[in-house]
Amino acid sequence: MIDKRAKDIKEVIEDKKGENVEIIDTSKSDYFVDRVVVATSLSDKHTAALLDHLKDKLKPKGEQFLKVQEGDEWIVVDLGDILIHLMTDAYRKKYQIEDFLKEIIQNRE
Repeated sequence: MIDKRAKDIKEVIEDKKGENVEIIDTSKSDYFVDRVVVATSLSDKHTAALLDHLKDKLKPKGEQFLKVQEGDEWIVVDLGDILIHLMTDAYRKKYQIEDFLKEIIQNRE
């Protein structure tokens, strides 16, 4: 079920021109969610548009947006067991969230 939800999130983001969408399985780590979806936006306005699009498409499917944190070039959405990171390319390169998560996963194995 969670894999289908993560794939749906990826499709919704790609439908709105989000780029380099990656789903990371963190279920076997000590991380606080089971999946993380990371996507690149084209600009800060595009990041906000992606959030609106996610809400429009996912809320009718029963997804609950528990918490949304926003910065100038990034948004993090907490769905409980799935975390969504939407960020500009520069921000994504700067913080390398995928590398951080993959390191957590490797250290657990």
